[in-house]
Amino acid sequence: MPPRRNEKYKLPVPLPEGKVLDDMEGKQWVLGEMIGSGGFGLVYLAFPANEPHKDARHVIKVEYQENGPLFSELKFYQRAAKKECIKKWIEQKQLDYLGIPLFYGSGLTEFMGRRYRFMVMERLGMDLQKISDQNGTFKKSTVLQLGVRMLDVLEYVHENEYVHGDIKAANLLLGYKNPDQVYLADYGLAYRYCPNGNHKQYQENPRKGHNGTMEFTSLDAHKGVPLSRRSDLEILGYCLLRWVCGKLPWERNLRDPVAVQTAKANLLDELPESVLKWAPSGSSCCEIAQYLACAHNLAYDEKPNYQMLKKILNPGGILNPLEFSTKEESVSVHTPDCQKVDSQKAATKQVNQMRNRLIEKTVPSERGAESCAPGRTVQKEEKPIGSLNKDTAQESTRRRQKYSELQEFLNAVRRSPQKDSFMQFPNSFYEPHQDFTSPQTFNKSRCPPWYTCASTAGMGITDLESTTGFWPAISQFTLSEESKADVYYYGFTILFLLILVGLALYFL
Repeated sequence: MPPRRNEKYKLPVPLPEGKVLDDMEGKQWVLGEMIGSGGFGLVYLAFPANEPHKDARHVIKVEYQENGPLFSELKFYQRAAKKECIKKWIEQKQLDYLGIPLFYGSGLTEFMGRRYRFMVMERLGMDLQKISDQNGTFKKSTVLQLGVRMLDVLEYVHENEYVHGDIKAANLLLGYKNPDQVYLADYGLAYRYCPNGNHKQYQENPRKGHNGTMEFTSLDAHKGVPLSRRSDLEILGYCLLRWVCGKLPWERNLRDPVAVQTAKANLLDELPESVLKWAPSGSSCCEIAQYLACAHNLAYDEKPNYQMLKKILNPGGILNPLEFSTKEESVSVHTPDCQKVDSQKAATKQVNQMRNRLIEKTVPSERGAESCAPGRTVQKEEKPIGSLNKDTAQESTRRRQKYSELQEFLNAVRRSPQKDSFMQFPNSFYEPHQDFTSPQTFNKSRCPPWYTCASTAGMGITDLESTTGFWPAISQFTLSEESKADVYYYGFTILFLLILVGLALYFL
């Protein structure tokens, strides 16, 4: 029976070192020293009772039975993260590993008249929050690789009907024996968004608003909407921005949830320029801006294109060992001697590829029957338009219009003769640390569509074949002579009509 959630969680009295715990399968575990504690429970090193006390490879989390987070985490592992399921997923996706800690067992025990719940897990290393506190911001190449690894984890979690809901540096831990691997831990706030294949409905509830870690939680969480896949992606985007820039625009207002919500809405509504302006001088956040734009454009119940998102963060597809260093990375600003568009044929091919990706993203069949767990097919529930929530219907209409406008633009570009072109970042893009906490201080001007950006991870100019955002595509084109002629023609026509109207009004 799940614990009552209306009680305030209490930190348990520590269990004595050396206590033997029997899990539900009859296996015995010996408690080692306590190595950590959180807002609800304690963490101990642990040893199987039949093995000598050498290097501990396991940990045990304990909490009072009436507490809730460990119960939620336990249910996630029992339903969605069994060892054999993770192994099968790794083979299916051809991954070298999947950053989800292994689960070994659970049970109940008693101490001083109180019942404790415990869970045995794989031991991990240092968390990224401690590393960040020691070293400051991370290298951009490391941040992008962290993003790719987390997308692998989130895809698995989402396909198994859950969202994590609390992605942050403190919950990302390096491998104990292999620090090149990173794991997403702590599923105490994991939410089952798609039980038995039925996606939760969009419904705002102010009484449940602003849940999660205030610094990173999603706009849906601020509104009290049940978490969905896009919430996890949005939270991850905020984390990536924080790790590169060292801070977020709303950090000074964390005690005011409404101000934080407004700042996040402003940031997402004004992408990509909002992220580019926030990046400190000498840094480039183009990939993160593009990633956040894709996450923000997802419908509430839409399945993300994880492969596309990973390609945005890592166009080359090569993952190098993680490096946590404070060395500054240089930003390559494009000059006339940089890479150019070779020919109209090559540019047309790139635009066609871009348009096809966008069309594939919006095809309804991709949002139909999806697998919510390996081996289980989930049928998407068909509903008439009249039964949709009003906010969801409006949101879907807005997104369709946005994609339609983008496709029309790309078609127009494709019909125009192409020239070799280049552009630099305007100086305003490097104004460091703008304040987005209020609409008055937020620059509402749209980002010019003629900039290109370079990755500091050895990417060179952002290539249309390597990324899927539309502003890099825009940067490859200039106005053709034919288009200029059309502008002049229509301009003179309008001017002539205005003169006729003026003369008519004068003589009347």
